[in-house]
Amino acid sequence: MKACLICRGGRNLCGRIVCPIELKANSLIKNFKIINKKEFHGSSPPSIFVGRMGYPKVHIGPMVPPIIGDTSIMDMPELWINESLEKILEYRYSLIRGMMEFHVDCVKRGDKIITTLQEISLGKMPVDMEVKLIKEPIPFIKIDDYSQPFGPSAPLKSFDVFSVKVDYRLEKAYYDWDLRASEAVFELYRSGVPISSIQKALSMGSFGLLKDRKLVPTRWSITAVDSIISKRLIEDIKGYNSVDKYMVFSRLYMHNNFMAILMPGSWCYEWMEGWFPGTYWNRDSHEVAIMGDYEDYWGRSSYPNIGGCYFAARLAVAEYLKRIKRQAKVLIIREIYPEFPLPLGVWFVRENIRAMFNSKPIIFDELNLNYLRNIMRISIESWIMNSKILKDELFQRRISEFH
Repeated sequence: MKACLICRGGRNLCGRIVCPIELKANSLIKNFKIINKKEFHGSSPPSIFVGRMGYPKVHIGPMVPPIIGDTSIMDMPELWINESLEKILEYRYSLIRGMMEFHVDCVKRGDKIITTLQEISLGKMPVDMEVKLIKEPIPFIKIDDYSQPFGPSAPLKSFDVFSVKVDYRLEKAYYDWDLRASEAVFELYRSGVPISSIQKALSMGSFGLLKDRKLVPTRWSITAVDSIISKRLIEDIKGYNSVDKYMVFSRLYMHNNFMAILMPGSWCYEWMEGWFPGTYWNRDSHEVAIMGDYEDYWGRSSYPNIGGCYFAARLAVAEYLKRIKRQAKVLIIREIYPEFPLPLGVWFVRENIRAMFNSKPIIFDELNLNYLRNIMRISIESWIMNSKILKDELFQRRISEFH
């Protein structure tokens, strides 16, 4: 398997300090406005970034555009599903990251800067700020298939916050020092707090037992929230009856083809991706690269090689099954075509699959391979060869056959 497909800009498997493929992304944003100020006023969406390089010492700080007003959409992926790629990159590239280095345990020491950043992470509205940087931001966009594209950054000298209107639900969890982080995440989700808001607050160490609180790198917190919520939903789903038909959903969006097959049976789940030649993480190959990960009824104990998209997709399907009060064997497939120029983060998977499950499924009494063949570009034989669920469905004999 190609190292790029496994790495996706986040693991440096090639051994280079800077991802060579990522450098090519700059050609797509070279015409965006370059921000060359060391001091500016702006309204943070609100947005906080916690890096992971150098862990347990990490760079953190606010993300602020040089714009005053309602900037909330700039860091709320739930609202991006109908936006163009250019508009999404414009949102992200407008956010300047100010950076200071802290140890992840700093949240326990009551540092004023950390406390202020935590307050910002609990905000429900844009926060007006005055930002002073040590030097002008570096006009570089960070591409990572796990989290949203990141814009220019610079060391942070100081920042002043004028007012923060916090979400009382997040604030309540922040002050509950006996509530475990996983419980806080799920209760906030059930109360209707947007997933992106929960992720930001978790990243700033705003939840959990007081003795355990620490900063969580942004990309880790995104996956953690998807994983925690979907795991809890799946616990409920296992108590439901199975679907009794084969349900097929599909969605074609921004040169990505998503498909889900829900099959009768006890809960199990598989997420698969097929990257076409010329796509971002499969640029130099002449063949489609297929990857996938699977869990049976009891879940999995290891982190999936395919990364955070596994949990983002699992959350979306768990929400749907919870809604219809059924369990199923679930296969979700994503085909990525060469026209899709840049990865946008796991939110892109989560929100597209959410949208897909809001559509009407095609229903069959048995697995219809001809229909599947007609809605995908990659051959059904290739998917069968790489999919555990499809192999089991087609070739594994069941006890009922011997009665």
